[in-house]
Amino acid sequence: MIFDYNVIWEALPLYFGGLLTTLKLLGLSLFFGLLLALPLGLMRVSKNAAVNLSAWLYTYVIRGTPMLVQLFLIYYGLAQFQAVRDSFLWPFLSSATFCACLAFAINTSAYTAEIIAGSLRATPNGEIEAAKAMGMSRYKLYTRILLPSACRRALPQYSNEVIMMLQTTSLASIVTLIDITGAARTVNAQYYLPFEAYITAGVFYLCLTFILVRLFKLAERRWLSYLAPRKH
Repeated sequence: MIFDYNVIWEALPLYFGGLLTTLKLLGLSLFFGLLLALPLGLMRVSKNAAVNLSAWLYTYVIRGTPMLVQLFLIYYGLAQFQAVRDSFLWPFLSSATFCACLAFAINTSAYTAEIIAGSLRATPNGEIEAAKAMGMSRYKLYTRILLPSACRRALPQYSNEVIMMLQTTSLASIVTLIDITGAARTVNAQYYLPFEAYITAGVFYLCLTFILVRLFKLAERRWLSYLAPRKH
C-alpha cells in the first residue's frame, strides 16, 4: 500500500481551515460550558434539597444521554416546531455552528459541574474555618476561598474533560460543519482515500491533544505546586 502524499499536501489548506473551526467550536463550548458549570456546581453542594435536586437532575440527564442524540435534538429536532421557526431564536438555531456550540456547551457543563462540585466537597475544613475566623461573609468565602481553591484542585480532572471535548467536536462534521473530521470526510469523498484522509485528521487531533496536555501540565505546576510532597 502506497500513501498518497500529494493528495494530502493539496488538501492541507482544507485541513487547516478545519483546524480553525475545531478550535472555535472547542473554545466557545468550553467558555460557555464553564460559565454554566460554575453555578451548577454550587447548586450541587447546596444544602437546599430543591436546588441540589434540580442541578442533579440536569447533570444526570445530560450525562446519561449520548452527545450525538443531544446534537440531533438541537439541530434537527427543534426545527420541526413552527413556534421555534417563527421565533427570534430561529436565525441562531438554523446555524449549524450555533447548534453545535450549544450542544457541546450543554454537554460539557454537566460534566464540569460535577467536577467542580467534587472539588468543593473536598475542600479542607481548615480553609473554611480560617475564612470564618477572619470574619468573611458567605459571598467572600466562596469567591475568595472555596471556588479558587476548588478550581485549582479540579485542574487534573478538567484537563481530561477538555481532551474529551476536543474529540467530541468531531461530531460537528455530521451537521455539515467542516472541522478536522469534516475535512477528512471531504477528502475521502473526493479521492476515495479513507486511510490517508483520516490518518491526517488523527495526526491533527494528536498534535492538539499534546499541546493541551502540556498547557495543563504547566498550569498544574504553577497552581498546584503547594500540594506536591515537600522534599526534606
